[in-house]
Amino acid sequence: MPEANRDNDRPPNDLIGADLVGPSEVGVGPWPGDWPDDPRYDPELLANGDRRNVVDQYRYWRMDAIVADLDARRNPFHVAIENWQHDLNIGSVVRTANAFLAEEVHIVGNRKWNRRGAMVTDRYQHVRHHPQLADLASYAAERGLPVIGIDNLPGSVPLETYDLPPACVLLFGQEGPGLTEEAHAICTAVLSIAQYGSTRSINASAAAAIAMHAWIRRHTFKQSL
Repeated sequence: MPEANRDNDRPPNDLIGADLVGPSEVGVGPWPGDWPDDPRYDPELLANGDRRNVVDQYRYWRMDAIVADLDARRNPFHVAIENWQHDLNIGSVVRTANAFLAEEVHIVGNRKWNRRGAMVTDRYQHVRHHPQLADLASYAAERGLPVIGIDNLPGSVPLETYDLPPACVLLFGQEGPGLTEEAHAICTAVLSIAQYGSTRSINASAAAAIAMHAWIRRHTFKQSL
């Protein structure tokens, strides 16, 4: 059965070493002066400083408080990626989904994926695993979410001209082979990203970032002007 998953093999507050979150100088030191009377703040971080990879708004906040705040304003688009060969791009896709505040990231196929590229953002981004594409299709159908594939396939529609729906699943294939035939079959539409150079395709995580930003421009950025 599909299920949400979140690793518990890291120390508290994602302080996991300079190789992933930067040198110790990153972030802020112990809270100066009297501590704030706010349950969202973490006493350990107030006492020792906050070196996590979070925006200033969330400095010293408990991790669960950050997730709760993000959950209150997540965008209604989902991101899904096939993972049959342990694609190394998945971590970067999760990190970008966190940056654009996606509702969920869905990993289809192998449960294990390389978290290094996520830069610990999977602690704040909901990640759900589906053993098969049929499971993702059922999940999307139950919630009325059209599945939009992103791949430069014959017959695909330009992403640049397509009216992305507010609530949807953006589905990506693996680096190299792209969307499988099974993935193509569950898509309402397949969109291509315009390219002008000599390469046949762009990196899967780059394609995901472009598609997510296209959604942001369509549904969030214009509304904020």
